[in-house]
Amino acid sequence: MYDVFNSSHLYKREYADVEESSESDERPRDGFFKDQLVCFLGMKLLFCRFEVSRARWTCNTLFVPASTGETFELFSPFDGKKVAKVAEASAEDVDSAVNAAQAAFPAWSALSPIERGLPLKKMAEKITTHKSDLADLEALSMGRPVDGYFDANYAAVHFNYFGEAAYAQGHTSLNTPGFLNMSLRQPFGVVGIIIPWNAPLVFFSKKVAPAVAAGNTVVLKSSEKAPLTSWKLAQWIEECGFPPGVINVVSGHGQVSGNAISAHMKIRAISFTGSTRTGRKIQIASANSNLKKVVFELGGKGPAVIFADADLEEAAKQTEFSINYNSGQTCMANSRIYVQESAKEKFTEVFKKFASQRKIGNPRESGINHGPQADKVQYDTVLKYIALGKELGQVSLDGEANSENLTVHPVIFNDAPEDHAIMKEEIFGPVVVINTFSSEEEVIAKANDTEFGLYASLWTKDLERALRVSKKLESGMIGVNWGLVDE
Repeated sequence: MYDVFNSSHLYKREYADVEESSESDERPRDGFFKDQLVCFLGMKLLFCRFEVSRARWTCNTLFVPASTGETFELFSPFDGKKVAKVAEASAEDVDSAVNAAQAAFPAWSALSPIERGLPLKKMAEKITTHKSDLADLEALSMGRPVDGYFDANYAAVHFNYFGEAAYAQGHTSLNTPGFLNMSLRQPFGVVGIIIPWNAPLVFFSKKVAPAVAAGNTVVLKSSEKAPLTSWKLAQWIEECGFPPGVINVVSGHGQVSGNAISAHMKIRAISFTGSTRTGRKIQIASANSNLKKVVFELGGKGPAVIFADADLEEAAKQTEFSINYNSGQTCMANSRIYVQESAKEKFTEVFKKFASQRKIGNPRESGINHGPQADKVQYDTVLKYIALGKELGQVSLDGEANSENLTVHPVIFNDAPEDHAIMKEEIFGPVVVINTFSSEEEVIAKANDTEFGLYASLWTKDLERALRVSKKLESGMIGVNWGLVDE
């Protein structure tokens, strides 16, 4: 047992910010720069480091216990065994972390991008070297299977990339006679980061790497459901060469430490991935405090559009992986699939074949690709939606559930009404609906009839159709003949 201290979508119509990092970017994204200001308001992370002997978090590269002495216990979702005792960060702890980050900001932001990049590159090396350990920690904490765990490689790519990509590019203009107009790109300063439980290492890297590369310092809160990989990375911060206070990590529940970060007057920007409900609370806290910049990714109800001319075998393979990967706990999952009427029977047959081949069991064992739901709350939520779907009577695959190890086998519903809860609400489980369409106009209207707008996929061999339809799909990311694949 470890003794330690301590969601997803672009909400389409209200929020227009995009994820902070991309391999195709030439520099850290706008989310971590502030235009036309001399001072960077930067991200400062408070790393909580977990120790086997004591429940502690890390501030200023020092391991310190929670100021209140409070802890919470972490249990394996698969077998219910206690795996860690985690320190519960208080508002006072958050304040200490922010102060440490603020103190570190002037010297860190004054370094050259090359100098800031050196510890990021070293962090990438540590992650790559210890990827098996990181996989096991996530299997323990939230049931993610160790087989197919690509997150460490993904995280290493981000730290490597932003270790070399931090040269901010501003703008100049001579169009005003007698003046040279300059637009500078500056870091924010102290940035708050709150990451989700379904892919903690991925979001740690996607948020921390570009933030600190841009010259910010950060205070990061890990999820109370999956704090172990953040703890592990926190152990390497000083070793990799990050100065004290640049990255600070706290653990705990959102009602306390998450709220303290959201409302803190010295935090100038906040990046959050999680539920829409929590995102709204953070938005309100930001408005009621210092109107800090917010960058959200709050969930998804992604459509997949399958035309009859598509490679149906490949489309079924990738959309099945998309919805059932990580036990359906993925914001980019294609949970609504629309198949052209003439192809429905064949597509559903192939999709069902792949879903039935899932190997369900202990996520720490080799050969398992489908583990438990993250905890009892998530398990019960998934079963609630399955019960609602069964009332419709259109079930192609009725997966069983096991309350002892919190596993849920894939479930396929057919021909659900577009206004039903299983079509409108994010389930975050291995539950998919396969509906049909006859025309482009019909399927575009159905696909866009949602308040979520993170991801969509489109399957066709017709290039003109691919360009025409993808342009009309209201999603921040669109995959053409591509989905989430196990590669």
